[in-house]
Amino acid sequence: MYTTLITPAELQQLMGSGTPVRLLDASFELMKPDAGAAQFDAEHLPGSTYVHLDHHLSDKTGADRASGGRHPLPSRETFAQRLGELGVANDVQVVVIDRQGANYAGRLWWMLKWCGHEAVAVLDGGLPAWKAQGGALASGPAQAATPARFELRPPLAHLATTDEIAGSLGRPGLTLIDARAAARFRGETEPLDPVAGHIPGALNRPFVQSVMADGRFKPAAELRAEFEQLLGARDPASVVHHCGSGVSALPNLLAMEIAGLGRTRLYAGSWSEWCNTPGMPVAQG
Repeated sequence: MYTTLITPAELQQLMGSGTPVRLLDASFELMKPDAGAAQFDAEHLPGSTYVHLDHHLSDKTGADRASGGRHPLPSRETFAQRLGELGVANDVQVVVIDRQGANYAGRLWWMLKWCGHEAVAVLDGGLPAWKAQGGALASGPAQAATPARFELRPPLAHLATTDEIAGSLGRPGLTLIDARAAARFRGETEPLDPVAGHIPGALNRPFVQSVMADGRFKPAAELRAEFEQLLGARDPASVVHHCGSGVSALPNLLAMEIAGLGRTRLYAGSWSEWCNTPGMPVAQG
């Protein structure tokens, strides 16, 4: 079972062994919502299915949300149904892929854990690494997935809520890590949300710091040293990750697990929910 990362070589070996593997491609461009599907059509791993951030991994209608913010989570029940429609069964190894340094594949990885599916891993380095390894490619729209039965199981990843965070600010049991770029964290610019700044007391670690220039994650020992330096005396188990809308926080959350620091929690609504909630304090600088 692969539960965090899988290398292109490992995936090639796994696929060649006849082990059932479900490949899901979550490539996306935040400012160009249709770009990910076009990237998939241009080239993708054979047998993979495209998963759209807005259509599959969010609930934009507001009817069945598990979080707020710009990319609200659907309920676990709704997402479990979507997983079945995407051909994911409880006994299959899932590998999630993107072209954006695990930014969007990380969201899908976390949501599968949230629905109780441990056998899911991110393809380290994504499609570029697969190509560099000489992996086979296909093009054109994916074939329709063969529906499967996915049974919702107890969550293996957990959420933090706005109320919980607001009630715990300044207490040692809560450590917030904000994955947005430093200028957004400091409140010098805010291109997406109505208020600039950050949650008081949060630490800043832009998600790009968890991956190398080629999109692969840094080695586990390096990640551990960096997070330990960031946290100081704070307990890693107290960490809650967030960003703008609960997407780019996931490379940091995954990086902490790769580093051996445990599976920490996600504030999925993130800054976009916090700054739109009346009465929530804001810090800058």
